[in-house]
Amino acid sequence: MLLFLFTFLYAGVASTFASSHREAPLTSKDPVADNTDLYAFRSPDDPNTITIIANYIPFELPEGGPNWYTFGDNVRYEIYVDNDATKPGDEIVYRFTFSHTSEDPTTFFNIRLGKENLKTTYKLERSMNGGTSFTTIVAKGTVPPPNIGPRSIESAAGLNTTYNKLMTDAIMTSTTGEKVFCGPVDDPFFVDIAGAFDLGGFRNPYTKGANATRDGVA
Repeated sequence: MLLFLFTFLYAGVASTFASSHREAPLTSKDPVADNTDLYAFRSPDDPNTITIIANYIPFELPEGGPNWYTFGDNVRYEIYVDNDATKPGDEIVYRFTFSHTSEDPTTFFNIRLGKENLKTTYKLERSMNGGTSFTTIVAKGTVPPPNIGPRSIESAAGLNTTYNKLMTDAIMTSTTGEKVFCGPVDDPFFVDIAGAFDLGGFRNPYTKGANATRDGVA
């Protein structure tokens, strides 16, 4: 699952609308635009700010090559915020635009010898007038690669780093103060998808072996 996470200063009352899920027929045919969930809440570490989490592209595993999961470069990802419930319309709009670079086109591996294929960056723009005009607040944000495995991430044949550092380095601070992260994460839900769609045959979570329940949400 790919995720946007950012926090911004809280002012007034914010409202949100539920997003589409994978079962929406049209969305399932355009997976890079599949926004599965949107959350907004006062930040537990600072009640004067709001945290917004937007999830995209469900059911993806980090080792899912050779066509790796990523944000679409032909999709306009936007999050609308109604910061004043007494007025119609959305005052604040955040717009994410993604770009990809292949640093080593001689291989089909996603990561090799310190280089990334499908290396992803983004531009974040913000509108304070409902989308009439936009200002760039993150010019070149970094998206960490999928956590394919220890050889790709930690070894000298890969990126020679830790995944924790890649995630930490991808946390951006915008010119207007928002903290922003875009990248792959594990879905917090646990759902036995196989059991659910096998005629509702949910499996016992305490069962071992072939019939053990399995998390179908990556």
